[in-house]
Amino acid sequence: MNNVHELTYLKENIQELKNSGVYRTLPVNTGPCGAEIMLDGKKVINLSSNNYLGLANHERVKKAAISAVEKYGAGAGAVRTIVGNMDIHEKLEVKLADFKREEAVVVFQSGFACNAGTIQAITGKGDLIISDELNHASIIDGVRLSRADKAVFRHSDMAHLEEIVKAKRNDYQNVLIITDGVFSMDGDIAKLPEMVKIAEKYSCLTYVDDAHGSGVLGENGRGTVDHFNLHGKIDFSIGTLSKAIGVVGGYVAGSRTMKEWLLHRGRPILFSTALPPAAVGAITESVTMLMESSEYTDKLWGNAKYFKERLAKLGYNIGKSETPITPIIIGDEAKTMEFSKKLLENGVFVSGIVFPTVPKGLGRVRCMISSDHTYEQLDKAINIIENVGKQLAII
Repeated sequence: MNNVHELTYLKENIQELKNSGVYRTLPVNTGPCGAEIMLDGKKVINLSSNNYLGLANHERVKKAAISAVEKYGAGAGAVRTIVGNMDIHEKLEVKLADFKREEAVVVFQSGFACNAGTIQAITGKGDLIISDELNHASIIDGVRLSRADKAVFRHSDMAHLEEIVKAKRNDYQNVLIITDGVFSMDGDIAKLPEMVKIAEKYSCLTYVDDAHGSGVLGENGRGTVDHFNLHGKIDFSIGTLSKAIGVVGGYVAGSRTMKEWLLHRGRPILFSTALPPAAVGAITESVTMLMESSEYTDKLWGNAKYFKERLAKLGYNIGKSETPITPIIIGDEAKTMEFSKKLLENGVFVSGIVFPTVPKGLGRVRCMISSDHTYEQLDKAINIIENVGKQLAII
């Protein structure tokens, strides 16, 4: 008889991962996350991070983190509803609300925690959630935690969304329409103006997870809502503080009513220790820098345009990206992983993404461009991508 503590069933599951070729070990970065990194002891050009604006290792941001630790300590020491709510948390929320041009902001420990905590807090039995089929995993999990009924519309298909709303609206008290602002696998932008028109026509609430739009789209990186000038039209606007902002955490922007309710019913706020002072100090400085200047977002978009144009000229399929997220769609899963592996061997780290993260037959490597990249680095990366693509008969 097997010893139950040997976790035999998990060992068998792990072996299945190995047999199917999707088992992996974690790469180890031995320095800061920049345009070039030391990965497993080798210097490579990094095309796989979400550090869009290069703020994760910026001197001003690091100094702000150190200063916050010296004044407030290493940890908040409690949940915000007890004694973990420091004045720097309050000041950060005021600054973020100003930046986002919204009435109020409430900060969570991560973007994932925002969706896991908010969706279940604002919906319940007798409500309906309608979600884009390509929404992020954290939205899917947040929807599962809610007692509301669920429906899914085809990706960015506004006619299908309206069809569902029209058929079901009268059966429910509240209907919440949820979408990513920028979709992380293809880099396309949600059709927010059309979504808002449908929502207002049928008295529905709107919820946008703008993880990949925060710090990227809109004036100085204010996000997808700002990009479309839809302030006051999106009821719940979720942003991350771990991607373009360069630190960790997430937030929900919207009305004062939204904030007041989430401070009472947002479970990650109630049952998990508040963000540490270092993170809050660093985030505050990052947001301050974005409010001061558009130089970071300007450089990001300049680099993205340059990179995309060069890849397209080489004949790569870069999909329908409208943002710095640039997929190179290979198709075949095995060839995708071989492409990623060969790129790494030649000095470019860009992770392969295959089923089930993307549909079968749409395997790709996803290039994440940042404002930190120089044209020299991008040229070097493009040359390597060209050479490997020719070796594998992709182009």
